[in-house]
Amino acid sequence: MAPIPGAPVGGPRREEPAGAVREIVLDAAGLALSALLSEPAGVPRALVVAVHGGGMSAGYFDGRARPELSLLRLGARLGYTVLAVDRPGYGRSAAALPDGLCVAEQTVALRAALADFARRHPVGRGVFLLAHSFGGKLALSAAAQATDGDGLLGVDISGCGRRYAPGAEEDVRRGRAGDRRRHWGPLRLYPPGTFRASAGTVAPMPAREAADLVSWPGVFDRLAARVRVPVRVTFAEHELWWRQEDAELAALAAAFTACPRVLLERQPDAGHNISLGWAARAYHLRALAFLEECLRPAAAGPGGAGP
Repeated sequence: MAPIPGAPVGGPRREEPAGAVREIVLDAAGLALSALLSEPAGVPRALVVAVHGGGMSAGYFDGRARPELSLLRLGARLGYTVLAVDRPGYGRSAAALPDGLCVAEQTVALRAALADFARRHPVGRGVFLLAHSFGGKLALSAAAQATDGDGLLGVDISGCGRRYAPGAEEDVRRGRAGDRRRHWGPLRLYPPGTFRASAGTVAPMPAREAADLVSWPGVFDRLAARVRVPVRVTFAEHELWWRQEDAELAALAAAFTACPRVLLERQPDAGHNISLGWAARAYHLRALAFLEECLRPAAAGPGGAGP
């Protein structure tokens, strides 16, 4: 995770219109990771780090079918820097890591990449992790290792739970990809042109990453117990990967024993890939509203209530 610098360092910032999305490269301790970056006008209020799921890439958070659904563009307009990182084994690092990395190794790489970013860019009041599906596993792992100096504000996860739904569990155990409906849900939930516009966003899931799928239910509880910042978990209305009965959701929330706050929410009219669907803007606004709530204690100061 990136420590909060007192001031931006490095060379002059490239002049871009506020909310413009551009490609950058991060140095993850010698491993080059590609990323998409969108910055606000002026100093950012915080840094939103968007972490994509398995079989996707950073472009998941910049839905090209409808620009108004893009997290990168929305976040910058609301005063945040948004950094969508291609996880190890995706994007620029795919050739160097054809089999990818396991979650633990990805955590080391992500922390190094964010430290590199913070050396060259202002990050405002801290870092907020916003992750989807397999990216939620990496976000929880990174949050579990975060220290006070990392400036982690909170974690927002969609499409990632504690235990797989019965059909999904069987597919994971047998190494099957699962059917289209589990990945996307009803096609009416996505704008026309989504699949054509997202062709470059989809990528094969690397083998070492896929090997981590089976062990996740046990890993979840161990990681959740070490997270010390607010957490929000969202399930799409048509989510088919994860168990969501009341007892399971209660166990999921209870696993975050050190968290000051845990929110469990559902996103109506959405399939697993929320950020590419019509519900994307509503979900992104709710996620950024949660970030606003995570910022509030820091604004209060020693006297208690803020303005």
